[in-house]
Order: sequence, then structure tokens, then C-alpha cells
Amino acid sequence: MKIVATVVLAGMAMMQSAQAEQVLRFGNWPGYYPVELLKKFKKETGIDVTLTAYDSDAAVATKMKAGGSDYDVVIVSDLYVSMLGKQNLIDKLDKTKLPNARNIRPEYAHPVGDVNRDYGMPYQVITTGLVYDTSRVPNGVLPDTWKTFFEPPEYLKGKIVALNVQEELYMAASWYLGQDECSENPQDAKRVLAVLEKQKPSLLAYANDGVVERFQSRQVIMNHDWSADAAKYHKVLPTIVFMYPREGVHQYVDNFVIPSAAKNRDNAYRFINWMMEPRNIAEASNFNRYHDAIVGSTQFLTPELQKDPTINPPPEFQKRLKPMKICSPAAMALRDKVWVKLKG
Repeated sequence: MKIVATVVLAGMAMMQSAQAEQVLRFGNWPGYYPVELLKKFKKETGIDVTLTAYDSDAAVATKMKAGGSDYDVVIVSDLYVSMLGKQNLIDKLDKTKLPNARNIRPEYAHPVGDVNRDYGMPYQVITTGLVYDTSRVPNGVLPDTWKTFFEPPEYLKGKIVALNVQEELYMAASWYLGQDECSENPQDAKRVLAVLEKQKPSLLAYANDGVVERFQSRQVIMNHDWSADAAKYHKVLPTIVFMYPREGVHQYVDNFVIPSAAKNRDNAYRFINWMMEPRNIAEASNFNRYHDAIVGSTQFLTPELQKDPTINPPPEFQKRLKPMKICSPAAMALRDKVWVKLKG
């Protein structure tokens, strides 16, 4: 009987192991990955993916710090790759399991904070600027400066929405003031706060969603937003355009990382490597309407996306793009204080 029981238990363990090998728990922002691509991945690999949404990098970081093991792969920005890596909350990657990393475009191969890509592999390339409705501004054009956003003319007041994202607002205000977004000088932080507090009465809201609805209902004329959203809105409202403010535009990369509490690491590696194949990442780019960091993907983008200046910044705007900088703890503490005072 003991022998039989042992065989049965061993068989059950093998079955459980086999089942575990066919599962991947994927965490991401809502609406930021095409379901059809998950079906394609399952068809090609047999791995069943459970997709769970969270509303911010901070939310998933908090869950990981609390010891949560709900994910095998998550998407986080450059800034959080660095932070989570230093806190040992994500794995240092075994790049022998990621041969498609050779497909990463040179300009995205060595990001600040993870210069050898030891912790994160690229998903989408994102630009943050200003979106506005040309049909509702004089002569159909606004000056390409952050001043329009922070010191709006009378007709824009109450018709502007700002992103409810600390780093985005702080960086934009810093560039508008001509100062370093990573400054440790308290006086620089006070100047940023002054700009944001002065702007606040001119805003309709701080929000990250509901943008197209507000444009359609004519509640807003301008929105602080991500480039892909502008591309999506343009399909609904052709008068929507994306502005690259001359003082600087934030460009960063969202990345795949493996939480240290992951249970299905082999599947995580397989998924990340699969997503660095040009055709697969292009499907995500077509869905999200973002640029990506993989060589060879452009041929698989829709013709419309290939020509869209919102997705592919024209040469004259390239110099305005500012990659994410990793600020010191002292600088981040100043940012936090400014944000608390602004939102208090």
C-alpha cells in the first residue's frame, strides 16, 4: 500500500508540475495588451496566460513589497525597473534564456538605471506631451511650449486636464523653468510647486483616463497625455494633434520584469523572449499605437502607424526628447513633498 500511495502521490505531483508549467500570470496596466496576442501565444506554446490589471507602477510595487506573488511577469517603467532591482523585488535576468534580446534597437539597449538590461526587457516606447483640439484654438495652432499648459490664456482656463502622475508633472514644470528635474535644491522644488499651484485653478482635473470622452463632449481643449492616446483620439476626432513642447518631452520605455516571488519563471522567460520577436511586438504596437524597441518590427506596423508623427517623432523633434533620469533619494524626497502639498 505504501508503494502504491507513493506512486499515486508522485503521479499527482507530476500532474501538478505539468499544470504549473502551462500557466503564466501577467500583470499590466488596463487595456495595454491585446487579448488576441495572448491567444496566439497560447496556441504557439500551450501556455495559458492570466492577465490582471493594476492602475500604476506604484500599486504593483507596493504589492511586491508586501510579499505578493500574484505575478510571473509585470510591466513597469524605466524608473521602477531601477527601484525594484535595487530592492531585490525583481529577478536579475538570465539572458541565456532571452536570445531575442539581440533584437533590441541600439538606442534602447542601455537605459539609465539598468545599463546592461540586467532586470528589464523593453515593451513599448512612450512619449508624454500635450494633446489639443485644433478646431478650438486661434488659427488652429498653439505655441509649442509648456507655457501654454502652465500659464494658459483665458480661453483655455478650465478646459485643461493634467496627468495625475507625479513624475510627469514635476518633470514638465522643471523643464518649463529651465532647471534639472533631479535637482536636490529645495529652492528649485519650491519653484516647481509655485508653478503647479498657480496652474491648478486653470485645470478641469488631474486624470489619466476618460480623455476622448471629454474631448468629444467639449469639456477640454488641451490634455497632458501620452502620445499613443493622441493617436487613438485622432481616429475619433481628426482635429486632435500631439504637441512636442520645445523645452523638452519625456520619453521612456515600459519593460517586462520578473518579480522575485514569481512561481512560473520558465514561462515568464519564454513569454518575454517571444515578445521580442518583431512580428509579435508589432502586434502590440499596432494595438497600443506606441513605438517599440525591436529591430525589424516596423515592417509589421500598419502603414498608418508607420507614417504617424505622434508615434514616430519627426527629425526636427528628436532633440526635444528627454529620456528618464534616475534621481537621487534626496531629489525624490523633494518631489514627494511637492506632490503632497499640491494634492493636499
